[in-house]
Amino acid sequence: MPHFRFQFRWIPLLGVLAGLMLFVYLGLWQSGKGDRLQAELAQRAARNQLGAVPVGAALVDAVQLRDAPIQVRGQFEPQHQVFLDNRQLDGQPGLHVITPLKIDGSNTRILINRGWVGWPGGRGVLPEVVTPTSTVHITGLAFVPSHKKFFLMPDHPEAAVQLWSRLDMVRFAQVLGAPLQPVVLQQTSADASDKLVRRWDPPEDRVAMHRGYAFQWFGMALALLVFYLVAHVRRKEST
Repeated sequence: MPHFRFQFRWIPLLGVLAGLMLFVYLGLWQSGKGDRLQAELAQRAARNQLGAVPVGAALVDAVQLRDAPIQVRGQFEPQHQVFLDNRQLDGQPGLHVITPLKIDGSNTRILINRGWVGWPGGRGVLPEVVTPTSTVHITGLAFVPSHKKFFLMPDHPEAAVQLWSRLDMVRFAQVLGAPLQPVVLQQTSADASDKLVRRWDPPEDRVAMHRGYAFQWFGMALALLVFYLVAHVRRKEST
């Protein structure tokens, strides 16, 4: 009658245990990211049902308000308007128009991304954009700019032409010399006079992707365990 003998060695066992711990940890990490993202998306969907959140003088919590619909009332300050470079739309070169808004009844400002404008004439002349001079009521989505610095991108804007490579909130607050909301309002409300294109991509749903990664890591842990057991079990013919 054949039977099996398990060959026990400490070093391979410790290596397998380390690998199992790593794979299981990575699987749990990806699974947790998927769960948190799903809860965040559900919270955003529920919050969107409540309508736009009014933004006033008090500085908001950027993390809590990210991607939420918001509304604000105030006056544009076109003297501090800037353009974000390299913003293509449908393959066409263009810019995003960023105009500070002085919130009504306060000294606090909020940056309004008013939308996309084409830039077919080259880098010599910036596009002309019509800016309302009266009090406006703007609705849109709360966007939190990245604080990461990208390779080969200058830290400071080209002040002479108001052309920025990225949106630096700290520097903008210094330029304004006033409190600045930590979110940018991506305008969705219509304004036919400025002829800007307002098309904002919704937050990406990556729940399935994270759970797929978790399944792969757990699968690798199982495969390692099976390989170890098979490699260390020896069949021995009975005498």
